[in-house]
Amino acid sequence: MRYFAVFFLFLITASLSAQENQTQKVSGTIVSDNTLLPLSNVNIINLNKVIGAVTDEKGQFEIAVQANDTLHISLIGFTSIKVRVTNDWIKSKNTKIHMTEKAIALEAVNIQPYILTGYLEIDSKMIPIHENYRYQIAGLHQGYEAGAYSPSAFGNVLGSIFNPADMLYNFFGKKPKELKKLKEMKKDVNIRNQMEQKYDREMIAVMLGIDKSEIPEILQRCNYSESFAKTANDLQIMDAISECYEEYKILKKK
Repeated sequence: MRYFAVFFLFLITASLSAQENQTQKVSGTIVSDNTLLPLSNVNIINLNKVIGAVTDEKGQFEIAVQANDTLHISLIGFTSIKVRVTNDWIKSKNTKIHMTEKAIALEAVNIQPYILTGYLEIDSKMIPIHENYRYQIAGLHQGYEAGAYSPSAFGNVLGSIFNPADMLYNFFGKKPKELKKLKEMKKDVNIRNQMEQKYDREMIAVMLGIDKSEIPEILQRCNYSESFAKTANDLQIMDAISECYEEYKILKKK
């Protein structure tokens, strides 16, 4: 009888453990901490599962989770937060999350227009035109930008051929897990739609475990121009870094 009781207790423990490790869906409502009104178009990403969701007009969302997963929640104009999924949340299936609005001080912007003469032939020569070009290396997936924004890019192309490890190892050699997650993000339609509208580099930095200020340097090492680093949306940046990592693996094998 004693052995049966121990066996029965073991089955209960195993069952509870299996339930905790099972992927389930939870829902929530996100509101403004100041007005208590619901917030729509809030971006929610499960950093463990690399899947995303967006709140509707009522501030509600639903996402697949497991216990102890971390959700990254962001919205332009509000402070981003990370929320851990607890067993209580999974049991209740719903929760309310508050976001705090940022206090943003606008700086003065000086606009310096071009002084035009009114003659098209003369004025067209006064306005600088910057052109970028992409060099493609046979056998590799991505090209290399050159032109006025990246005058040394062609030399970097040759450098990446003859000495690829020194150029990229510091960025990619120690982050295979993070870059794998970045690759998984590209498969989720919700995440791609979110990042196509964003330019703050926050989610990319969170996934890679780096500071946002490091991203332009990574792109530079991958031979992307300063213009691209400044103007591309987060989806384009994510694709660029992912492609650069795939190229790095090819060069490393060679």
